[in-house]
Amino acid sequence: MSDRAADRVRYDRATAHLDAPVAIVDLEAFDANAADLVRRAGGKPIRVASKSVRCRALLERVLGRDGFAGIMSFTMAESLWLARAGFNDILLAYPSADRAAFAELAGDPKLAGAATVMVDDVAQLDLIDASRGGGSEIVRVCLELDTSLRLLGGRVRIGALRSPLREPAQLAELAREVARRPGFRLVGLMAYEGHIAGVGDSVAGRPFRSRAIRLMQATARRELATRRAEVVRAVRAVAPGLEFVNGGGTGSVQHTAAEESVTEIAAGSGLFVPRLFDNYTSFRGRPAALFAQPVVRRPGVGIITVLGGGYPASGAAGPDRLPVPYLPEGLRYDPQEGPGEVQTPLIGSVADDLLLGDKVWFRHAKAGELCERFDSLQLIEGDRVVSTAPTYRGEGRTFL
Repeated sequence: MSDRAADRVRYDRATAHLDAPVAIVDLEAFDANAADLVRRAGGKPIRVASKSVRCRALLERVLGRDGFAGIMSFTMAESLWLARAGFNDILLAYPSADRAAFAELAGDPKLAGAATVMVDDVAQLDLIDASRGGGSEIVRVCLELDTSLRLLGGRVRIGALRSPLREPAQLAELAREVARRPGFRLVGLMAYEGHIAGVGDSVAGRPFRSRAIRLMQATARRELATRRAEVVRAVRAVAPGLEFVNGGGTGSVQHTAAEESVTEIAAGSGLFVPRLFDNYTSFRGRPAALFAQPVVRRPGVGIITVLGGGYPASGAAGPDRLPVPYLPEGLRYDPQEGPGEVQTPLIGSVADDLLLGDKVWFRHAKAGELCERFDSLQLIEGDRVVSTAPTYRGEGRTFL
């Protein structure tokens, strides 16, 4: 029996008492992935990206392990919620315009001490000041560096459209502005290299594209390492008390950790290992998060229909943003229908072995987005459910 077939037996047995749709996290795979991230980080702490987990119980589990420290959040409301829940080192990775949340932050010493906000524009400082509502707490600030690779004199740009701050002088000037303003303290720098960390370099059936990606990423790593070190020196000259320099992402942990200027690594997707993280030469994770849909029809020979399943992930639309049928092996979408809003036909000879009510297990494309579809995760050890953990959605929290 293959490893995948054995996993299907375990998952079916563990959830035999549960009707699908159901979502699970295999704790053995989750812990193994966490250990691999720590190994690749080479002694530098890993800050967990909460958007890739979206379950407080699993955030607590991973932060209880050696090698992990702090959360990278995705909205101000989430940051404050986590701080109230007892998490005390939260870096908001994106600028916010949540005036009410800024008023809460500036008026509460516990929240102000636990959360750090992201800034890449003086106008964001103005917005925070205008939102204080009389709150006088010091707001902890992090600056974000644009990591994109520029080629041909800037005519070609590779990387996410994030911060406008690219050169050391630009970040040093904003650091000086933070230092000049009462009520703010600059504590960190962040640089997320998504074109390196979030793009697989071993695409099945695409050898030439894969080589081109590896060449681009090698060039980008060299350019960014040099520029990031220069930025850190320039900002530290203005803010010698800088507490952290964050970089990385699941796909580039070991490369980013090798940079002397970086003090901590960000990662999250590598805990669940969704399908977008199958195409890397630098690491191999174990799929830890899956969801099951029930067989509800048998339209013909070699065809079944399952309930729902149309859970596309964010990003540029394409086949790689769709969940994939995973267990049993050998099922594929009908190209005319794909995964549907309320039903999904699946094709393959193995379909004839499935009965009404049987589970088909899928892998989602992007880690934590699965938790926006389910209000709980069944946590599995071996062939049994050991606990049920609410997702953010299950706790009534939909931050985006």
